[in-house]
Amino acid sequence: MIFDSHITFLSTIDLETTARFYENKLGLNLTLDQGLCRIYKVAGESYLGFCQNDKLPPTAGMIITLVADDVDSFCDQLIEKGVVPEKHPVFNPDYNIYHAFFRDPNGYLIEVQRFEDPRWNDR
Repeated sequence: MIFDSHITFLSTIDLETTARFYENKLGLNLTLDQGLCRIYKVAGESYLGFCQNDKLPPTAGMIITLVADDVDSFCDQLIEKGVVPEKHPVFNPDYNIYHAFFRDPNGYLIEVQRFEDPRWNDR
């Protein structure tokens, strides 16, 4: 299956300082501000997201996010291959996304999601 784009989300205890660094120092363009998360275009259809997280060490909040229009079909394919979902597809009103979670063999959290926010389509 080919995906439409890729996002790696990382935790930060200081979203404002992180945002200033990536916007002002590295020159990345802010693609979508979700309040507690900010997504930056890195190259092509690859993105880097940072989410405010005051409780966990930064590495504990790492998520590999694969963006696809048909989240249900992709999840069904993984389940058919014996991959057990951490969380079945569901709409998340806090971020206006439809998503599901799985883990890879290393324990990394993989999110398959579709943005319902029309601003994402304007990127």
